[in-house]
Amino acid sequence: MSMDHRGLPALTRRGVILGLALAGFVAAPSVSRAATVAEVGKPIAELNDGLLQVMRAGTRTAFANRFEALAPLVEHAFDLPGILRVSVGQHWGGLAETDRNDLQDIFRRFTIASYVANFDAFAGEHFEVLPELRAVGTDQVVATLLVPATGEPTRLDYVMRQLEGGWRAVDVLLDGTISRVAVQRSDFRALLAQGGARALIGSLQKKLADLSGGALV
Repeated sequence: MSMDHRGLPALTRRGVILGLALAGFVAAPSVSRAATVAEVGKPIAELNDGLLQVMRAGTRTAFANRFEALAPLVEHAFDLPGILRVSVGQHWGGLAETDRNDLQDIFRRFTIASYVANFDAFAGEHFEVLPELRAVGTDQVVATLLVPATGEPTRLDYVMRQLEGGWRAVDVLLDGTISRVAVQRSDFRALLAQGGARALIGSLQKKLADLSGGALV
C-alpha cells in the first residue's frame, strides 16, 4: 500500500480526500415512492467501479488518461455546481460571470484530479454498498465500505439528493458521521475574504498542478 507525503497509509489518505465533493444545496423534490439502494446508489456504484479501474491502471497509465476515464463518473455521481455554490456561499452572487465560470471549471478539474491522485494503486481492495438506506429529511444516505485486503474497512456514507437530473451525492460522511463540507466552506471563504475569486482560483490551480504532478494546469 502506498504512503502519502505525511507517511499516512494510502487507504487513510483516500478516506480523508473523499470529502471533497460535499454538500447539499437546493431544495429537493419530494419522493413519492419508496426509493431503493439500487436506484439511489447507482451513481455511487458506477463511481466505485471506475475507481477500481483507475486503481488497477495505476501510475503506469498517464495521469491525464486516468483523469479522462474518471471524469464522467465523478460528474455523474456528484452535484459539483451545487457543491461549489454552497462552498462559496454569499460571495457567489457578487462574483463576475467570468470568475464564476473559471471557478466552476477549476473546481471540477480539481475534484476529479483529487480522486485520480488518491486512488492510484490497487492492493486487493473492494467496495461494498450496504443494503439499507437511511433517510435524512428528503435525502437518502447510501452507506459504502472501502474494504482492504487486510485490515479494517473505511466507511463512506453518501448523502444523495434527487435533483432534476437524478440522484446525486451532496455530501460525503467519513466513518458515517464526519462531513467535509465545513472544512471546504471554511477554506474557500477564507481565501475569498483575503483575495477574492482570483485567490481561490489560484489556490485550486496550484493544487491541481500538485495533484497531477504538473500533468494538468
